[in-house]
Amino acid sequence: MDRVVHPIEVESYRRMRARLDTSHLPPLTRAVVERVVHSAADLEYATDLVLDEGELAKAHSALHAGAPVVVDVAMVAAGITQLRTVCRLTDAKSGPGLTRSAHAIRLAHEEVGPGALWVIGNAPTALEELLTLDACPALVIGLPVGFVGAVESKAALRESGLPAVSNVSEKGGSAVAAAALNALLYHPTSPSASPSEEKS
Repeated sequence: MDRVVHPIEVESYRRMRARLDTSHLPPLTRAVVERVVHSAADLEYATDLVLDEGELAKAHSALHAGAPVVVDVAMVAAGITQLRTVCRLTDAKSGPGLTRSAHAIRLAHEEVGPGALWVIGNAPTALEELLTLDACPALVIGLPVGFVGAVESKAALRESGLPAVSNVSEKGGSAVAAAALNALLYHPTSPSASPSEEKS
């Protein structure tokens, strides 16, 4: 996807790469790691993230072929500015044993069906609910943040065998989840292309 990159972003990437060597990483893995690190100004994400190049390649193809993108909260949607996303949080209601975030995931699943990319950056319960559904996702970006449930939900995502981007620690959030999706959105449609200073 062609986009105009501000000079501040170019300089920011230059400074980040001066402190973090990502040149050994496969192209899409590098793109995701760099954009997440850039979004949070947190170099620790380079070793905290868990992702697979083959899964990213399939998700990249699905995304650019028009697969739906579902987000758990509006803040994630706000970070994905060049693509329409599905967020059903405003329609959701909490109930016994079901958080509003989890209900929103159910509603979104009913709307989009299989093959979507799911971007969860806020609520561990949203990620937990997704894992109970037969979503057949193209990718789950599971980066919820917090001291309650976040680590456990991300571990469950990795154990599920679903194609995923996650991280090991309590860290996460809407900005980094959106950044991971944007890395795939902005990357050239030939996944073997090397990220450039301007397009990463």
